[in-house]
Amino acid sequence: MKTLYFECGMGAAGDMLTAALLEIVPDKDKCVRELNEIGIPGVKFEVSPSVKCGITGTHVSVKIDGIEEADLLYDAEHHHDHDHGHEHGHHHGHDHEHEHGHHHDHDHDHDHDHGHDHDHDHEHGHNHDHDHHHGHTHHHASMADIEAIVNGLNIETTVKDDVLAVYRLIAEAESHAHGMPVTEIHFHEVGSMDAIADITAVCCLVRAIAPDRIVVSPIHVGSGHVHCAHGILPVPAPATAYILRDVPIYGGRVRGELCTPTGAALLRHFANEFGDMPVMSVKAIGYGMGAKDFEEANCVRVMLGETGRGTDEIVELDCNIDDMTGEELGYAFEKLFTAGARDVFSTPITMKKNRPGILLSVLCAPSEKASIIRAIFRYTTTIGVREKPLRRYVLDRSEDIVLAEGVYVRRKEVSGYGVARSKYEFDDLRKIADAKGISLREAAALVEEKQ
Repeated sequence: MKTLYFECGMGAAGDMLTAALLEIVPDKDKCVRELNEIGIPGVKFEVSPSVKCGITGTHVSVKIDGIEEADLLYDAEHHHDHDHGHEHGHHHGHDHEHEHGHHHDHDHDHDHDHGHDHDHDHEHGHNHDHDHHHGHTHHHASMADIEAIVNGLNIETTVKDDVLAVYRLIAEAESHAHGMPVTEIHFHEVGSMDAIADITAVCCLVRAIAPDRIVVSPIHVGSGHVHCAHGILPVPAPATAYILRDVPIYGGRVRGELCTPTGAALLRHFANEFGDMPVMSVKAIGYGMGAKDFEEANCVRVMLGETGRGTDEIVELDCNIDDMTGEELGYAFEKLFTAGARDVFSTPITMKKNRPGILLSVLCAPSEKASIIRAIFRYTTTIGVREKPLRRYVLDRSEDIVLAEGVYVRRKEVSGYGVARSKYEFDDLRKIADAKGISLREAAALVEEKQ
């Protein structure tokens, strides 16, 4: 199984994740050119080599109209008056953003080193006073404005969906931290371009690499406190902590903020699971460097390779139900799949007092267990859920696309354990069958003729 592993021993920021992924794509220069052509207003990605603790990696900076700007800043509308250079944004609002900026007066070296107190240069540490130095005024964009910008980019729809999903994670976290509706959360205009650049770059690169499975290590969030518009806040900052709930995180000797809301949201969105590095045959390794220097190499490391051919860890969650209608159960099925279930099925059972009932079973990845349990309690009437850890044996899967009779037909192929077989997607075959008035088997035969 093609697996991408993120090692976040020094936290994570958008620019560091971008740099690490650029190191494992087949053609880095081509990818950078493509990123510079996606149409983010005034944005240009610049890539340079960087060495930390004797390790050579890549550093990425984002320039807007030729100036390296801050991350994204968004804060509640009524907080916009603080000018502590916070614009620097890290788009994380909580003004903490700045938090990561930690001391808003710091000149943030503008390097991207993710923060770590390192004046968070992290997510681009950029000079956060751009508001004042570059003649920018305090213009702020709503989530609707961000959506309009993203929908206008020259990227695939699936990538746009990823970018907006990441933004919504951050906006939801800021909303929770500030105690106000998401609609009142705003992003700093200049910082928005910077954050859109980081988030879009990571989403494009993940889609280009197309791993079957993404595993993220426990995340080092740093320690201590950061200074922000509201005062002194603990690390991880409220938005980051909210995004990373149910995710394994830890502090350490490095004081300051190592993981920004942008980095946290990107990892949360793409991770299939969080945990130690799986047993894998590594094919490519990438190092995404921050700007600051520490005793440990200030980087995110990614590894791409093959893992566990044929085996997979999975959790089965079961509960007995005897007081829900078929319509209610069908609705619960839909919600459980939306919550991340691999499979949902039911079995007729006889319960106490000979009452007929249903055994509801849900299969999910270990990392999705908490969210699935919440969904079971929310959308069913059960008052208890049983858990069984399972090891399953699976065939390697891949998908190909064939053009036949003017229809793009998906062909799913599986192999392993001495077997290999394929089948065409039903919905695609049906288009051909309906158009020509033939059976599904005859449609499949037409597709085979095109091979």
